[in-house]
This record gives sequence, structure tokens and C-alpha cells, in this order.
Amino acid sequence: MFNNLIESSSHKREFKRRGSFVLFTAATYVLLFVVAGVASIYAYDAQLSDPSSELELISFVPLKEDTSVPEPVKVRHNNPTPGAAVGPRSTRPVLIDRPDNPLNPPDNVSAVASSIPPANPGTIIGREVVEPSGGGLPNNDGSGPGGPGNAVVVNTPDLPPPPAPTPRPVARTISKGVITGLALDLPKPVYSAFNKQAHAQGAVSVQVLIDEFGKVVSAKAVSGHPLLLAAATQAAYRAKFSPTKLGDQPVKVSGVITYNFVLQ
Repeated sequence: MFNNLIESSSHKREFKRRGSFVLFTAATYVLLFVVAGVASIYAYDAQLSDPSSELELISFVPLKEDTSVPEPVKVRHNNPTPGAAVGPRSTRPVLIDRPDNPLNPPDNVSAVASSIPPANPGTIIGREVVEPSGGGLPNNDGSGPGGPGNAVVVNTPDLPPPPAPTPRPVARTISKGVITGLALDLPKPVYSAFNKQAHAQGAVSVQVLIDEFGKVVSAKAVSGHPLLLAAATQAAYRAKFSPTKLGDQPVKVSGVITYNFVLQ
């Protein structure tokens, strides 16, 4: 029995010694890690504050401006022939390009050639076809284009004037006041049970706009019980009227439809 007690006491002291050693070792490692971290922070700050690692602008060298002068564009002027500036100019009622010009195809293709010859460069619009001498049209003797002589004048028929624009009918609106009795079809509004329980009754006036075909295109309740306005407006949109004409032109009509809600 005494031997067991002695052996238990020795094991307890051994465990205590080993625990103290483990705790001391762990505390030592923690302290070393903390010291190493603090030292690394100070070393990094010292490296940042080292003046040798900073950049310094010694001098600024400006960029050289481009001093090259672009070569001027050479424009070639052709002197006009003598008398060209004061001579008659080619005129056409309508400027028509040559049919063989691939850069300007005609808008309308026809099997019949136009009576107006193609326009030359510098042609202006006039009432008749005039081509100066040498402009390209044959002379009266059929000797070919150019040559001395007066200007060649080709009479062409006057072009028909463009058709006058068709005047658009002006939409007009007339007001007729109360038009309840003029309706061809006047559906009754829905009188819901909720409105009856709320004792909502009385006359409701709806302002409507009728188009040229007798259809209601706009409706707005202007008076009456607030609970009945929506039902009266919906009923007004379903109403049908006969078209109204002012002379021979159909017109729009503005009027008022009255609905009476009677609680029974």
C-alpha cells in the first residue's frame, strides 16, 4: 500500500514537470515570433525611409516641336478660251445627264428618248434649250457640232405644271350639350351591390367626344357620386351614335351623357 502511494506521488511530480516544460517552450516560441514580427516591421519602415530608394527628377527635357513646314497644295488653273466668259451659256428646262454615265444612272427608264438633250458642264436652267456654237449640238446644215455660227436653239414643248396639292379636310368639332337622347345604342351602367349597400345614387354626367363615325373616343365623368363615376364612364365608351355631318363633311361631336342611378 505504501509502495503504491509513493509511486503515485512520483508520477504526479513527473507530469507536473513535463507540463511546465511544455508551457515554457510554447511561451518561448510565441515570444520569439512576436520579436521577429516587430523587428521586420521596423526594418521595412527603415527601408522605406532610405533616401537612396527615392526617385529624383534631375532635369526636364522638353519635346522638340515639329518645325517642318507642309508643302502647299498646288492648284492648277486652266485659262478659259477667249470669249467663253462673255458668250452665251447652255440652258435646259431640265438638267438631264448622259444616259451612258455609270456614276449617275437615270431614275426612270423609258424606251422613248427624251426630247431634251443631255446637259453639258456649266448648263443652267432656262425656259428653252440653248446650246452655244461648239457646245455639242449639230448645226442647222447638219455639218456636225461646233464651228462658227449663232447659237443653236431647240424649241421644246412646255412641261405640264405640277398637279395642285389636294387640300386636306380640316377636322372640326361641334358641341351639342346633352346628347343622351341622340344615342343609337346607350348601354346601362353596372349598378354593383357594393354601391347599393353604400346607398350611392343620383345622376352622373359624363363628357364624351364622338368621332366622325359615331364612336365614343373619349369619356370623362364630370359630376355625380364618386362611387358611380367609374361605372358611368365605362358605359359611355360603349355608346353608339349616328355620324354627324356639317354640310358634306363629317365632324366630331362633343356632348354630355347623363346616367341616373336609382336605389330600389
